Amino acid sequence: MNITILDDYQDTIRTLACYSKVAGHKVTIWNDHTKDVDTLAGRLKDTEALVLIRERTPIRAPLLERLDKLRLISQAGVFPHVDVDACTRRGVVVSSQTGPGRPSYATAELTWGLVIAAFRRIPQEMAALKAGKWQAYPIGIGLRGKTLGIYGYGKIGAVVAGYGKAFGMNVLAWGRENSVTQARKDGFTVAASKDALFAESDVVSLHLRLIDATRGIVTAADLGRMKPTALIVNTSRAGLIAPGVLEAALRAGRPGMAAVDVFEEEPVLGGRHPLLAMDNVICAPHLGYVERDGLEHMFTGIFDQILAYASGKPINVANPEALER
Repeated sequence: MNITILDDYQDTIRTLACYSKVAGHKVTIWNDHTKDVDTLAGRLKDTEALVLIRERTPIRAPLLERLDKLRLISQAGVFPHVDVDACTRRGVVVSSQTGPGRPSYATAELTWGLVIAAFRRIPQEMAALKAGKWQAYPIGIGLRGKTLGIYGYGKIGAVVAGYGKAFGMNVLAWGRENSVTQARKDGFTVAASKDALFAESDVVSLHLRLIDATRGIVTAADLGRMKPTALIVNTSRAGLIAPGVLEAALRAGRPGMAAVDVFEEEPVLGGRHPLLAMDNVICAPHLGYVERDGLEHMFTGIFDQILAYASGKPINVANPEALER
Protein backbone atom coordinates (compact mmCIF):
# COMPACT_ATOMS: atom_id res chain seq x y z
CA MET A 1 0.00 0.00 0.00
CA ASN A 2 0.97 3.64 -0.46
CA ILE A 3 1.15 4.95 3.12
CA THR A 4 1.51 8.61 4.05
CA ILE A 5 2.35 9.88 7.55
CA LEU A 6 1.60 13.52 8.25
CA ASP A 7 3.09 15.96 10.77
CA ASP A 8 6.08 13.98 12.01
CA TYR A 9 7.64 17.23 13.25
CA GLN A 10 10.74 15.67 14.80
CA ASP A 11 11.30 13.03 12.09
CA THR A 12 10.89 10.32 14.72
CA ILE A 13 8.61 7.67 13.20
CA ARG A 14 11.20 6.14 10.90
CA THR A 15 13.49 5.64 13.91
CA LEU A 16 10.96 3.57 15.91
CA ALA A 17 11.44 -0.18 16.18
CA CYS A 18 7.85 -0.77 15.04
CA TYR A 19 8.54 1.03 11.74
CA SER A 20 9.83 -2.30 10.44
CA LYS A 21 6.20 -3.50 10.40
CA VAL A 22 5.55 -1.49 7.23
CA ALA A 23 8.82 -2.36 5.51
CA GLY A 24 6.96 -4.03 2.62
CA HIS A 25 4.95 -0.90 1.82
CA LYS A 26 5.76 2.45 0.22
CA VAL A 27 5.85 5.03 3.02
CA THR A 28 6.00 8.80 2.59
CA ILE A 29 6.58 10.96 5.67
CA TRP A 30 5.96 14.69 5.90
CA ASN A 31 7.79 16.58 8.65
CA ASP A 32 6.18 19.98 8.16
CA HIS A 33 2.57 21.00 8.75
CA THR A 34 -0.16 22.41 6.58
CA LYS A 35 -3.92 22.66 6.76
CA ASP A 36 -4.21 23.98 3.21
CA VAL A 37 -6.59 21.69 1.32
CA ASP A 38 -4.90 22.19 -2.06
CA THR A 39 -1.48 21.38 -0.64
CA LEU A 40 -2.78 18.32 1.21
CA ALA A 41 -4.69 17.09 -1.85
CA GLY A 42 -1.46 17.23 -3.85
CA ARG A 43 0.55 15.44 -1.19
CA LEU A 44 -2.06 12.72 -0.67
CA LYS A 45 -3.28 12.11 -4.24
CA ASP A 46 -1.73 8.61 -4.40
CA THR A 47 -2.22 7.75 -0.72
CA GLU A 48 -4.14 4.57 0.11
CA ALA A 49 -3.50 4.53 3.87
CA LEU A 50 -3.20 7.82 5.75
CA VAL A 51 -1.54 7.89 9.17
CA LEU A 52 -2.42 10.75 11.51
CA ILE A 53 -0.48 11.72 14.62
CA ARG A 54 -3.28 12.50 17.03
CA GLU A 55 -5.24 15.64 16.07
CA ARG A 56 -2.57 17.62 14.26
CA THR A 57 -4.32 17.83 10.86
CA PRO A 58 -8.10 18.01 10.32
CA ILE A 59 -9.44 15.66 7.65
CA ARG A 60 -12.73 17.07 6.37
CA ALA A 61 -15.05 16.48 3.40
CA PRO A 62 -13.48 19.08 1.02
CA LEU A 63 -10.18 17.21 1.25
CA LEU A 64 -11.63 13.70 1.28
CA GLU A 65 -13.58 14.40 -1.90
CA ARG A 66 -10.26 14.87 -3.73
CA LEU A 67 -8.58 11.69 -2.46
CA ASP A 68 -9.90 9.01 -4.80
CA LYS A 69 -7.30 6.41 -3.83
CA LEU A 70 -7.67 6.77 -0.07
CA ARG A 71 -9.02 3.62 1.59
CA LEU A 72 -7.88 3.79 5.22
CA ILE A 73 -7.15 6.34 7.94
CA SER A 74 -5.14 4.79 10.77
CA GLN A 75 -4.48 6.60 14.03
CA ALA A 76 -4.79 6.29 17.81
CA GLY A 77 -7.20 7.92 20.23
CA VAL A 78 -10.27 10.06 19.70
CA PHE A 79 -10.90 11.62 16.30
CA PRO A 80 -12.84 14.91 16.45
CA HIS A 81 -10.55 16.12 13.63
CA VAL A 82 -11.84 13.48 11.18
CA ASP A 83 -15.15 13.78 9.33
CA VAL A 84 -16.18 10.17 9.86
CA ASP A 85 -19.47 10.55 7.97
CA ALA A 86 -17.64 11.85 4.90
CA CYS A 87 -15.19 8.96 5.20
CA THR A 88 -18.06 6.49 5.33
CA ARG A 89 -19.72 7.96 2.23
CA ARG A 90 -16.48 7.51 0.31
CA GLY A 91 -15.75 4.05 1.65
CA VAL A 92 -12.75 5.19 3.69
CA VAL A 93 -12.27 3.07 6.79
CA VAL A 94 -11.28 4.89 9.99
CA SER A 95 -9.29 2.62 12.32
CA SER A 96 -8.44 4.07 15.72
CA GLN A 97 -7.86 2.32 19.00
CA THR A 98 -9.82 4.13 21.71
CA GLY A 99 -11.35 3.30 25.06
CA PRO A 100 -9.67 2.02 28.23
CA GLY A 101 -5.92 1.85 28.10
CA ARG A 102 -2.86 2.91 29.97
CA PRO A 103 -2.58 6.54 31.08
CA SER A 104 -0.26 8.87 29.22
CA TYR A 105 2.51 8.75 31.79
CA ALA A 106 4.55 10.99 29.50
CA THR A 107 1.94 13.75 29.81
CA ALA A 108 1.76 13.36 33.58
CA GLU A 109 5.56 13.55 33.81
CA LEU A 110 5.70 16.64 31.62
CA THR A 111 3.03 18.24 33.81
CA TRP A 112 5.33 17.86 36.78
CA GLY A 113 8.30 19.12 34.83
CA LEU A 114 6.33 22.28 34.11
CA VAL A 115 5.18 22.66 37.72
CA ILE A 116 8.70 22.45 39.11
CA ALA A 117 10.15 24.63 36.35
CA ALA A 118 7.54 27.32 37.00
CA PHE A 119 7.78 27.36 40.80
CA ARG A 120 11.59 27.43 40.75
CA ARG A 121 11.79 29.67 37.65
CA ILE A 122 14.22 27.26 36.01
CA PRO A 123 13.89 28.46 32.38
CA GLN A 124 14.22 32.12 33.38
CA GLU A 125 17.25 31.46 35.59
CA MET A 126 18.89 29.37 32.84
CA ALA A 127 18.46 32.23 30.37
CA ALA A 128 19.81 34.72 32.90
CA LEU A 129 22.81 32.51 33.67
CA LYS A 130 23.65 32.26 29.96
CA ALA A 131 23.41 36.06 29.84
CA GLY A 132 26.02 36.35 32.62
CA LYS A 133 23.71 36.86 35.60
CA TRP A 134 23.47 34.84 38.83
CA GLN A 135 20.21 34.25 40.72
CA ALA A 136 18.52 36.99 38.78
CA TYR A 137 14.87 36.40 39.72
CA PRO A 138 12.87 36.52 42.95
CA ILE A 139 13.38 33.39 45.03
CA GLY A 140 11.40 30.31 43.99
CA ILE A 141 8.77 28.36 45.90
CA GLY A 142 8.83 24.73 47.11
CA LEU A 143 5.97 22.27 46.69
CA ARG A 144 5.81 20.39 49.99
CA GLY A 145 2.77 21.41 52.01
CA LYS A 146 1.19 23.30 49.11
CA THR A 147 -2.21 22.38 47.64
CA LEU A 148 -2.52 20.73 44.25
CA GLY A 149 -5.90 21.02 42.53
CA ILE A 150 -6.71 18.37 39.94
CA TYR A 151 -9.53 19.44 37.62
CA GLY A 152 -10.59 16.21 35.93
CA TYR A 153 -9.62 13.10 37.89
CA GLY A 154 -9.32 10.68 34.98
CA LYS A 155 -6.43 8.46 33.90
CA ILE A 156 -3.85 11.24 33.64
CA GLY A 157 -5.26 13.34 36.49
CA ALA A 158 -4.99 10.37 38.83
CA VAL A 159 -1.31 9.88 37.96
CA VAL A 160 -0.58 13.59 38.46
CA ALA A 161 -2.36 13.45 41.83
CA GLY A 162 -0.16 10.53 42.86
CA TYR A 163 2.95 12.48 41.93
CA GLY A 164 1.66 15.41 43.98
CA LYS A 165 1.25 13.16 47.00
CA ALA A 166 4.85 11.94 46.53
CA PHE A 167 5.98 15.58 46.64
CA GLY A 168 4.18 16.05 49.95
CA MET A 169 1.37 18.17 48.56
CA ASN A 170 -2.24 18.26 49.71
CA VAL A 171 -4.36 17.08 46.77
CA LEU A 172 -7.84 18.37 45.95
CA ALA A 173 -9.89 16.89 43.12
CA TRP A 174 -12.85 18.20 41.16
CA GLY A 175 -14.73 17.10 38.07
CA ARG A 176 -17.69 14.99 37.06
CA GLU A 177 -19.38 12.76 39.61
CA ASN A 178 -17.69 9.55 38.52
CA SER A 179 -14.25 11.14 38.64
CA VAL A 180 -14.65 12.63 42.12
CA THR A 181 -16.05 9.30 43.32
CA GLN A 182 -12.88 7.62 42.09
CA ALA A 183 -10.74 10.31 43.73
CA ARG A 184 -12.40 9.57 47.08
CA LYS A 185 -11.80 5.85 46.59
CA ASP A 186 -8.13 6.61 45.95
CA GLY A 187 -7.90 8.52 49.22
CA PHE A 188 -7.88 12.08 47.90
CA THR A 189 -9.95 15.00 49.12
CA VAL A 190 -12.71 16.31 46.89
CA ALA A 191 -13.05 20.09 46.77
CA ALA A 192 -16.25 21.58 48.12
CA SER A 193 -16.93 23.14 44.72
CA LYS A 194 -15.27 24.25 41.53
CA ASP A 195 -14.91 27.72 43.05
CA ALA A 196 -13.15 26.23 46.07
CA LEU A 197 -10.75 24.26 43.88
CA PHE A 198 -9.52 27.43 42.17
CA ALA A 199 -9.49 29.54 45.33
CA GLU A 200 -7.68 27.08 47.59
CA SER A 201 -5.12 25.53 45.25
CA ASP A 202 -1.53 26.65 44.83
CA VAL A 203 -1.40 24.67 41.60
CA VAL A 204 -4.42 23.93 39.39
CA SER A 205 -3.74 21.28 36.75
CA LEU A 206 -6.29 20.68 33.98
CA HIS A 207 -6.97 17.11 32.87
CA LEU A 208 -10.24 17.23 30.96
CA ARG A 209 -11.18 16.07 27.50
CA LEU A 210 -12.11 18.88 25.13
CA ILE A 211 -15.72 18.33 24.09
CA ASP A 212 -18.60 20.76 23.60
CA ALA A 213 -19.46 20.58 27.31
CA THR A 214 -15.91 21.46 28.43
CA ARG A 215 -14.96 24.09 25.85
CA GLY A 216 -14.29 27.31 27.77
CA ILE A 217 -15.11 25.60 31.07
CA VAL A 218 -12.35 27.58 32.82
CA THR A 219 -13.60 31.15 32.94
CA ALA A 220 -12.20 34.55 33.84
CA ALA A 221 -14.04 34.29 37.16
CA ASP A 222 -12.33 30.96 37.91
CA LEU A 223 -8.89 32.38 37.25
CA GLY A 224 -9.71 35.52 39.23
CA ARG A 225 -10.31 33.36 42.32
CA MET A 226 -6.77 31.98 42.23
CA LYS A 227 -4.05 33.20 44.57
CA PRO A 228 -1.54 35.74 43.20
CA THR A 229 1.16 33.17 44.02
CA ALA A 230 -0.64 30.29 42.31
CA LEU A 231 0.09 28.44 39.07
CA ILE A 232 -2.30 27.07 36.45
CA VAL A 233 -1.03 24.22 34.28
CA ASN A 234 -2.62 23.09 31.02
CA THR A 235 -1.25 19.99 29.32
CA SER A 236 -4.69 18.94 28.03
CA ARG A 237 -6.25 21.30 25.45
CA ALA A 238 -6.10 25.07 25.09
CA GLY A 239 -9.84 25.26 24.41
CA LEU A 240 -10.64 24.31 28.00
CA ILE A 241 -9.83 27.92 28.94
CA ALA A 242 -12.12 30.59 27.51
CA PRO A 243 -10.39 32.57 24.73
CA GLY A 244 -8.16 35.40 25.88
CA VAL A 245 -8.94 35.10 29.57
CA LEU A 246 -5.65 33.47 30.60
CA GLU A 247 -3.54 36.32 29.24
CA ALA A 248 -5.83 38.88 30.89
CA ALA A 249 -5.81 37.05 34.21
CA LEU A 250 -2.02 36.81 34.26
CA ARG A 251 -1.71 40.53 33.57
CA ALA A 252 -4.14 41.18 36.43
CA GLY A 253 -2.01 39.04 38.76
CA ARG A 254 -4.41 36.16 39.49
CA PRO A 255 -3.00 33.61 39.03
CA GLY A 256 0.62 34.68 39.26
CA MET A 257 1.96 32.05 36.84
CA ALA A 258 0.97 29.70 34.07
CA ALA A 259 2.58 26.72 32.36
CA VAL A 260 1.07 25.58 29.07
CA ASP A 261 1.84 22.82 26.59
CA VAL A 262 -1.15 23.41 24.31
CA PHE A 263 -2.35 26.24 22.08
CA GLU A 264 -5.52 27.14 20.19
CA GLU A 265 -3.80 26.75 16.81
CA GLU A 266 -0.81 24.48 16.46
CA PRO A 267 1.98 24.54 15.60
CA VAL A 268 2.88 27.99 16.90
CA LEU A 269 5.58 29.31 14.58
CA GLY A 270 7.62 32.50 14.56
CA GLY A 271 7.10 33.08 18.26
CA ARG A 272 3.69 34.61 17.51
CA HIS A 273 1.58 34.01 20.60
CA PRO A 274 0.91 36.46 23.43
CA LEU A 275 1.81 33.93 26.14
CA LEU A 276 5.33 33.64 24.72
CA ALA A 277 5.97 37.29 25.55
CA MET A 278 5.01 36.93 29.23
CA ASP A 279 7.78 36.38 31.75
CA ASN A 280 5.46 34.61 34.22
CA VAL A 281 4.55 31.88 31.71
CA ILE A 282 6.39 28.73 30.71
CA CYS A 283 5.44 27.39 27.30
CA ALA A 284 6.23 24.04 25.68
CA PRO A 285 5.40 22.98 22.09
CA HIS A 286 2.81 20.26 22.89
CA LEU A 287 5.33 17.74 24.17
CA GLY A 288 2.93 15.97 26.56
CA TYR A 289 2.50 12.65 24.75
CA VAL A 290 5.54 13.15 22.49
CA GLU A 291 7.97 10.70 24.06
CA ARG A 292 9.74 7.73 22.47
CA ASP A 293 8.19 4.86 24.45
CA GLY A 294 4.74 6.38 24.09
CA LEU A 295 5.11 6.82 20.34
CA GLU A 296 6.45 3.26 20.04
CA HIS A 297 3.30 1.99 21.75
CA MET A 298 1.05 4.25 19.67
CA PHE A 299 2.56 3.39 16.30
CA THR A 300 2.71 -0.31 16.99
CA GLY A 301 -1.08 -0.14 17.10
CA ILE A 302 -1.34 2.22 14.12
CA PHE A 303 0.80 -0.02 11.91
CA ASP A 304 -1.03 -3.15 13.10
CA GLN A 305 -4.26 -1.51 11.93
CA ILE A 306 -2.76 -0.98 8.47
CA LEU A 307 -1.52 -4.56 8.26
CA ALA A 308 -4.91 -5.85 9.39
CA TYR A 309 -6.66 -3.84 6.68
CA ALA A 310 -4.16 -5.02 4.04
CA SER A 311 -4.87 -8.62 5.03
CA GLY A 312 -8.60 -8.09 4.63
CA LYS A 313 -9.38 -8.18 8.35
CA PRO A 314 -9.55 -4.54 9.52
CA ILE A 315 -9.55 -3.86 13.25
CA ASN A 316 -10.64 -1.00 15.54
CA VAL A 317 -13.02 0.24 12.84
CA ALA A 318 -14.98 3.34 13.86
CA ASN A 319 -17.25 3.26 10.79
CA PRO A 320 -18.02 -0.35 9.83
CA GLU A 321 -20.53 0.92 7.25
CA ALA A 322 -17.55 2.00 5.13
CA LEU A 323 -16.59 -1.65 4.69
CA GLU A 324 -19.82 -2.23 2.77
CA ARG A 325 -18.79 0.39 0.22
